[in-house]
Amino acid sequence: MDAGKVESLVQAAMPEAQVAVDGAGSNYDITVISDVFSDMRPVKKQQTVYAALTAEIAAGSIHAVNIHTFTPEEWAARSA
Repeated sequence: MDAGKVESLVQAAMPEAQVAVDGAGSNYDITVISDVFSDMRPVKKQQTVYAALTAEIAAGSIHAVNIHTFTPEEWAARSA
């Protein structure tokens, strides 16, 4: 598994999102920016991204993920 494949999995599940993945082997840092997160609690945001990776995690292709989720407004405020 490589970062590009992980990014593709998340992007397929959340086509409207901006997705960036860093890492290699079986450990990844995933950043997702999407309007879909607007009314979600932090745990639900994590679950939404995690759902796209469930099969790969169960198969052992992905061992550890750090998921960072933002709405576009949160991302803009963070970047300012």
